[in-house]
Amino acid sequence: MRLGVVGMCSDFRTLNQEEIEAIQKLQFTGVSYHFASSNISLVSPEECTRCRFLLEKAQLDLVQFGITYEECLFDPRSSVREAAVEAVNCGMSVARELGAFFYLFRPGSLNPDGAWTSHRDNHLSEAMERLIETLKPIAENAESEALTLVMETHAISIMDSPETCREVVERVGSDRLRIVMDFVNHFQSLRQVYESEARLNHIFDVMGPIAPMAHIKDIRVQNGLVLHLNEEVPGEGELEIGVALKRFETLHPDGYGLIEHLPLEKIPLANTNVRKIAAENEVNIY
Repeated sequence: MRLGVVGMCSDFRTLNQEEIEAIQKLQFTGVSYHFASSNISLVSPEECTRCRFLLEKAQLDLVQFGITYEECLFDPRSSVREAAVEAVNCGMSVARELGAFFYLFRPGSLNPDGAWTSHRDNHLSEAMERLIETLKPIAENAESEALTLVMETHAISIMDSPETCREVVERVGSDRLRIVMDFVNHFQSLRQVYESEARLNHIFDVMGPIAPMAHIKDIRVQNGLVLHLNEEVPGEGELEIGVALKRFETLHPDGYGLIEHLPLEKIPLANTNVRKIAAENEVNIY
């Protein structure tokens, strides 16, 4: 497998040698960008060409180009769903011009506080039906752009379990729609965390074949009178990260795992830990 990072580059339009050298120093071979759909119209062809040239010159892959937006893909209002489709579709040509391996997007939430907040109506059967219908034109556009979509998922979202993720992909029925293997996002109980090998194997059994790119994180259990599961530096939490690396490499030996959601000062530790765990489990990072 290959190892990349999220968060060491700011705006692809201003990629510079200092950022490139910091990434190369840690021996990452892949990078990632997120970009607001509202700013896509400001992107010029020259900016895409420049970024792609600099990455290719540095022998770095653009693993994921993520688009961000406020709309929910399964909102009851058709006008909002149409706006969501447009928000996702508008960035595909930029992702293609940049040479991104995957185009990252999210389902959203009916909670007005944001895409990664819970709402009881996210889990209604009619919400799922709306999501499926909204994803179909997005997948069709990805097919015309020859671009592979990877959808973000989480236990608090409509994409709340490996089973749900697989069902969505199967029902949309496009080879261009896939899921991010963000295994941390599918731990739903304390026992699953403390028995993480079994949970990780279940996650990979169910959705591994349709998740060609991974996000590598760990979990820390926070003290409190209700359950709090927080993200942690890989190797510093409770999960058997070696199990995840082995399963991912078996399914996608040339696939990328991305270290993400960390401040710059913690990325070197995460990098060291992941490589150490990989070596201990005979997982080849190249």
